[in-house]
Amino acid sequence: MQPREIINTIEFNLIIKRLAFELIENHTDFENTVLIGLQSKGVFLAKRLHQVLTEINPDLNLDIGFLDITFFRDDFRRTDKPLVANETNIDFMVEGKKVILIDDVLFTGRTIRSGLDAMLAFGRPSLVELLVFVDRRYKRHLPIQPTYVGKVVDSITSEKVNVKWQEVEGEDKVLMYSSEN
Repeated sequence: MQPREIINTIEFNLIIKRLAFELIENHTDFENTVLIGLQSKGVFLAKRLHQVLTEINPDLNLDIGFLDITFFRDDFRRTDKPLVANETNIDFMVEGKKVILIDDVLFTGRTIRSGLDAMLAFGRPSLVELLVFVDRRYKRHLPIQPTYVGKVVDSITSEKVNVKWQEVEGEDKVLMYSSEN
């Protein structure tokens, strides 16, 4: 079965802008607020959102960081392959801050749980909000729900959702396909 495009390039960029405006609506001047993108693809979304937010408000002083969760995952010991961690780059404390945790796809919730655990090494935030580009709302393993959602997609376990980024794959779009193929 061929992959099915569920978000095209135009929709992709509109969703990012809409998410940026939702953040502005809820955080106004972003005082005491930080963005943290989860490695690997949450980083691309965090960077894009930060770019759009600073285009809208050039005076905005909003910290952005990138968090690797490799060794915080509950399944990291279940593989025979050596794990390769991504870079964590958070040069600020999250103690007492409002954190917007960002990832590309929310499915079971395990990645987000790992991100919450990893984030605590940088302090205890006053608030954590979750922003995801795609919410696969079925099959949660943990009671985790996003605050901000780009698009909700109904899918079954055997389907995969792949967010393609211009920076990596040379195009912005989201595909859904059967993992049985």
